[in-house]
Amino acid sequence: MIKKKYITTARNVINLEIKALQKLKQSINNSFNDAVVQIAKCQSKVILCGVGKSGLIASKIAATLASVGTPSFSLSASEASHGDLGMISKKDILILISNSGETSELKNIIQFSKRNKILLIAIVSKKDSILYKASDIKLLVPKVTEAAGIVPTASTTTQLALGDALAISSMKYRKFDKMDFKKLHPAGSLGAQLKTVEDIMVTGNNIPFVNENLLMSKALKILSKKKLGILIVQNKRKKTVGIITDGQVRRFSEKNLKFQSLKVKKIMTKKPICIDKNELAAKALNLMNNKRITALIVHNKKKPMITVGVLHVHSILQSNIS
Repeated sequence: MIKKKYITTARNVINLEIKALQKLKQSINNSFNDAVVQIAKCQSKVILCGVGKSGLIASKIAATLASVGTPSFSLSASEASHGDLGMISKKDILILISNSGETSELKNIIQFSKRNKILLIAIVSKKDSILYKASDIKLLVPKVTEAAGIVPTASTTTQLALGDALAISSMKYRKFDKMDFKKLHPAGSLGAQLKTVEDIMVTGNNIPFVNENLLMSKALKILSKKKLGILIVQNKRKKTVGIITDGQVRRFSEKNLKFQSLKVKKIMTKKPICIDKNELAAKALNLMNNKRITALIVHNKKKPMITVGVLHVHSILQSNIS
């Protein structure tokens, strides 16, 4: 019975927070649009600040904004009044978070923003509060029922959700895409999954090019030297016209003992499978798996007949892409 009681409590808490988020969803208005536009157009930094649990929410929102291309950080409300106000410049945007809007530690920051004409966005739940009245853009969070009636839970959930909505909306406004995201997340599994073909392909002199009229006896030496398991066949205009794999060489040599005296174009496969250099490497791996091949010719969409690289499955796996 005791275990069941705690399960019921957990579900009640989650239900309270769901209801709070539903109220927040209905409360979104044009003030939200104004905030998004200002954040997206900000030429300096977006600085967030709160006290207690609102301060923790401020740190999370700042981290999310920074991760989607908006320079942002959280400011300690207590340290701000002891010199850290100097971190705020006139072109910054200040977002203050407070459920009551009357938090004493924020008053000096509010006064500072007014004196220096710094854009102030409030995330607050009380219209008659100091913060609400002083702010330039007012994001009014609906009053919600807290778990156990007193513990800040549902209110901080709505603050967090509103912050996420601001970050993603400003990202959409600036057309911040996966490639922009990749630049800010180069490490870890996320960074690996966002690597492009161009990031890991073989280029330059390492590409095993052969002319279509070259004898196979000479082509085999290039195949052995480049160690990619393929030869990329070009015509005299340097356009890619075919491919030869080491598997093809083995099969052909078993059938024709004189194959080394043949020209490359006699045994090449025409219309080889290619991929654009800007595609994700993960997509390239999926293509290789579906076609049961170990290497892809890489080109530029604007010049599909010109090979700019070779992508081998080993390069993908070494980059921890799956």
